[in-house]
Amino acid sequence: MAAVRAHAPLSHRLVRTPVDLELLIPAYNEQRRLPSTVKATVDFLAERPWSSAVVVVDNNSADGTLDVLERFAGSPVPVHVIGCSDQGKGAAVRRGIETSSARFVGFADADNATPVETLDRVMELLREGHGAVIASRHAPGARLDIEQSALRRGGGLLFRSLAHLSLPGVADTQCGFKFFSGPLAHTIVRDCHIDGFAFDVELLARVVRAGRDVVEVPVVWHDVPGSTFSARRDGLRSMADLLRISLAR
Repeated sequence: MAAVRAHAPLSHRLVRTPVDLELLIPAYNEQRRLPSTVKATVDFLAERPWSSAVVVVDNNSADGTLDVLERFAGSPVPVHVIGCSDQGKGAAVRRGIETSSARFVGFADADNATPVETLDRVMELLREGHGAVIASRHAPGARLDIEQSALRRGGGLLFRSLAHLSLPGVADTQCGFKFFSGPLAHTIVRDCHIDGFAFDVELLARVVRAGRDVVEVPVVWHDVPGSTFSARRDGLRSMADLLRISLAR
């Protein structure tokens, strides 16, 4: 497994050593939630047989997001930081994928709402040749330990109904834990343009249109306060983006 010298500075390189798995974490003003997520991820990956790295994609944070990451310099699993000047989670994820040379690449949310242990099953399925493997809160066997507010649940139901226009076989497009074959991700991301919260649907729709499959892994999920999603600010835009995706070919 790749390692970093004990006192090496935190890596800010776009060109990174190839590994089996790169886990991207898009981050915008995540000073509070990010350190525990990165620590849990590093601790987990350090015990796995695959070579791996964590890549935090900073999306123009104005707080101490970059400062709190310095404690991971010299981590047993490399932790890299790259920037993305274009605003939006979709833009940050694309930036991470475009600069990755890993065999498998994917992303998780900074809130660690999906247990990182889910990666054991994810990697098993990716190695079997599946194109995309995603965590799901609505697939059979999934469980919500701490649910979202009634408003968020209602909005989510409407969002899923529209998402099914493009992805009728996928129960949950919005759980922030998705992983792909590296070469496939590089190919599909070239045609992805949505920066907002519907970017997941665009990514998965491109996977299906490329003739590859999407496999859902049921998870035990809990809502974590601090989401940057605003129903008033982002809701209508997301719905419009979903309609655009359903009409694209």
